[in-house]
Amino acid sequence: MAIEAWYMDESNEDPRLPHHRNPKEFVSLDTLSEIGVLHWKLNAKDYENDPELKKIRDERGYNYMDILDLCPEKVENYEQKLKNFFTEHIHADEEIRYCLEGSGYFDVRDKADRWIRIWLKEGDMIILPAGIYHRFTLDTSNYVKLMRLFIGEPVWTPYNRPQEDHPVRKEYVKNLAEKARMPVSAY
Repeated sequence: MAIEAWYMDESNEDPRLPHHRNPKEFVSLDTLSEIGVLHWKLNAKDYENDPELKKIRDERGYNYMDILDLCPEKVENYEQKLKNFFTEHIHADEEIRYCLEGSGYFDVRDKADRWIRIWLKEGDMIILPAGIYHRFTLDTSNYVKLMRLFIGEPVWTPYNRPQEDHPVRKEYVKNLAEKARMPVSAY
C-alpha cells in the first residue's frame, strides 16, 4: 500500500489529529516527488536483513544509523521535544526516516507554500530533501519507532523558518524552479 498524504486544513486543533480538508484532498506520490520527497515501502519486520534497505543505504551513502523510540514513557521532556519537532524548519542535509513501528506525521510545504501531511506508518521510509520546510509530530497513537539514517556522523541542526537566505534553501528553491521548466517526461 502506498504512503498516504493530503493537503492539510488550517485548523489549530491538536496537531496529532489528521487535519484533512473538507472535502479531503489527497496528494499523489508524483506530487511528493515533484517537491523532492522520496518514498519506499520496506519490510520493517526484518529490517536488519532487508536487501532493499541495504541497497538504498549503499547507493545513497548512508553509513550511520540509529533508532529513535518516541513516546511519553521513553523520552525525557516528551511534550517539549514534540513542540520542537513541530516547529517549521529546514536542514542542511537530507532527512531520512524509516518507520519500524507505530506512526506519525511529517508535514512538508508544497511549491505554493501549502502544508502537505504525510502519514508515516510501519514500513514507510521517506527522504526529505535538504532545504524543504517541514515539521514532525506523532499521531494520536503517541508512539513511533524510527530508524534515522545519515551520511557520516549525524548532524541534526534545525534552521527555523524564515530561512530564505540560507544557501541550502536557495539551492532547493532553484532545483524546484529548474524541475518546473523540464518536460514531464524528464522526471
